[in-house]
Amino acid sequence: MEWPAPLSGDVISPEYQPEERIMKIAVLGIDLGKNVCSIVGLDESGAVVMRRRAKRDLLVEYVGKLPPCIVGMEACCGAHHLGRLFAAQGHDVRLMSPEYVRPYVKAQKNDDRDAEGIAEAATRPTMRFVETKTEAQLDMQMLHRSRDRLVGERTALINQLRAVLLERGIVVPQGKRKLEQYLAGLMQEPEGRSLSARMRMLVADMRAQWQELDRRIAAFETEFVSYAKESDDARRLITIPGVGVITATALIAAIGKAETFKHGRDLAAWLGLVPRQSTTGGKPRLMGISKRGNKYLRKLLIHGARAALPHVAERDTPLGRWVKELLARVHPNVAVVALANKLARISWAVLRSGQQFNAKGTPLAV
Repeated sequence: MEWPAPLSGDVISPEYQPEERIMKIAVLGIDLGKNVCSIVGLDESGAVVMRRRAKRDLLVEYVGKLPPCIVGMEACCGAHHLGRLFAAQGHDVRLMSPEYVRPYVKAQKNDDRDAEGIAEAATRPTMRFVETKTEAQLDMQMLHRSRDRLVGERTALINQLRAVLLERGIVVPQGKRKLEQYLAGLMQEPEGRSLSARMRMLVADMRAQWQELDRRIAAFETEFVSYAKESDDARRLITIPGVGVITATALIAAIGKAETFKHGRDLAAWLGLVPRQSTTGGKPRLMGISKRGNKYLRKLLIHGARAALPHVAERDTPLGRWVKELLARVHPNVAVVALANKLARISWAVLRSGQQFNAKGTPLAV
């Protein structure tokens, strides 16, 4: 029994691709890998006309030889860089969340099936695409991720320092500054009064690490301030209550001009600041917030809303009256999340309109 020949228009991992088949490619799906990428080409009817693999360093050269077509990729590490290179070659680059590509992967999962699913998903009219980030956006995004990592390390160090003191029966009040003040006094006490010599040496070393982390985090924040002074969008975002330099620069790094979102509520939903739905049989049921999307941005907006809530509620402005009415009927934590949702929608309106936030005037349409 011989192996059946492939159907017309299907090619199974060939070493040589006829030129007429290459010219028929209308959609190219690329499954990115660390060293090797899988490529699948579809013609205008959606049939597979090409399958192959290419090393990552030769991928740009290979795609550049193809006629302009739709290039679909998952929005993963390195996808934005390749997307900019492919767009410069005249291709229509479409980046998608892996979560939305997964339903289009058929049968068993492998790299070729993933690439085929990516190509098919890129042609769907209802697919939600990710905007290709600029180099400046990626630079700012990496700065934020590096700072967030240092903040996590500092928090872990402080918690360990408190545990060391607690083992010696020393309980320090909550608050980073109170712990700093206590350690400054502890180091001035005579040796052996509260801690042994070994413990004093350990606490001194951990305190030095803490100071070094503070210095490195402050350097990142200085860079954010410098960027905000040069960016018109960042300066406009800072006029929103509860949005500071860190939140403004993080928003710009993540969404740019917010052109991907048609409405402000779409941005709030993308950030996971809307109720999770569990509707069936025509009976709507709303639960807690969905917590989807960018966790870092959601955290910044909620912290900013929590800090601005008392100040905003005291103001006789449209936003202040809305917050005051909200606090009268819901728990303060619910009001904080609702205000964070409102801040996200206002941020979208500010970025799309190019206007500053006017608290006393007519609110921007969100």
